[in-house]
Amino acid sequence: MLHDILITLTVLTNFTLVATSRIQKSIQVAAFQGVLLGLLPLTLGQGFHIHILLMSAAAVVVKGWFIPFLLRRALQKVHIHREVHPYIGYTVSLMLCALGTGMSIVLAHNLPLKPGGPFALFVPAALATLFTGFLLLVSRRKAITQVVGYLVLENGIYLFGLMLIEDMPILVETGVLLDLFVGIFVMGIVINHISVAFDSMDTRQLAELKD
Repeated sequence: MLHDILITLTVLTNFTLVATSRIQKSIQVAAFQGVLLGLLPLTLGQGFHIHILLMSAAAVVVKGWFIPFLLRRALQKVHIHREVHPYIGYTVSLMLCALGTGMSIVLAHNLPLKPGGPFALFVPAALATLFTGFLLLVSRRKAITQVVGYLVLENGIYLFGLMLIEDMPILVETGVLLDLFVGIFVMGIVINHISVAFDSMDTRQLAELKD
């Protein structure tokens, strides 16, 4: 099934995100994950209704192009290329991601979900993606990498929202995209202030703001 392939690729991108130190690559992988998730609604057998086409197009444009474009512009201004000395090393991050994915599968297996159907892999994939986004948020020092983590975290929420596509497709996705926009803009402001005040994007510098 095509949607199972997309879900599997989405989970694999989670591992790539936690294993790479190159910020440019992180943005590219997050954009690729956004495109995969944007294509998912078209593979769920709901037909090609206008609202599904609009949701899919909006997700591909926003997650796969617009937000990565903003992140690349921010990256060009600060001239940094790698996440050096993260709070949690890349090998440990990879192991934690594998552990989180395994726990997500076990947890989803024990939830009272409807057997069969196109959404069998959605819950474990959504939980694993949420965990990966959270892991990136708390384990990286650079603000721009943390924005990538927030983007991945939202991708997990988006996966949960897709399970309601039959009942409230526009409402769920509009709410999620609005949250994402607000979060990205807030983080953009934070990144700008950090780079202007300290000529760096290391979030450890925020500790000096309290003085």
